[in-house]
Amino acid sequence: MDARLNYFGNALAGKVMKHLNSANKVLADSTLPLTIQELVKIRASQINGCGFCTDMHTKDALAAGETEQRLSLVAVWREAKVFTDAERAALEIAEQGTRIADASGGVPDDAWARAAEHFDEDQLAALISLLAIINAYNRVNVINQQPAGDYTPGMFG
Repeated sequence: MDARLNYFGNALAGKVMKHLNSANKVLADSTLPLTIQELVKIRASQINGCGFCTDMHTKDALAAGETEQRLSLVAVWREAKVFTDAERAALEIAEQGTRIADASGGVPDDAWARAAEHFDEDQLAALISLLAIINAYNRVNVINQQPAGDYTPGMFG
């Protein structure tokens, strides 16, 4: 499988990615736990069918100490006992926020309330922003048919 174009080598795309990457850095430096950030990125990427981002974020999570068992269960988090209540709340927001076009009304109030039990206002703002950014990355890679499997942790800086 080949990408439709060399998106990562394109000057215009590079300018766009610079801004997305800068926003992503703000989130990485936020108080939203990095474990939760990676789980959310993985779940959104799975839903969107983005192999490139799923590959990247599972490898980054493993490199950061995440277990293979938990990563294997992200797609079925509701039935898995390995996630904390805070992680479950974030994964629920990730699903609802990623499937926004599929749900009438977007993220339900009860899902938001569960997340608000575990995260402060800055962390909730980070969670919303994280979902917007990973969904943007997913769309770029899915539209471009960016192949998955070659990512190594840290290769983008």
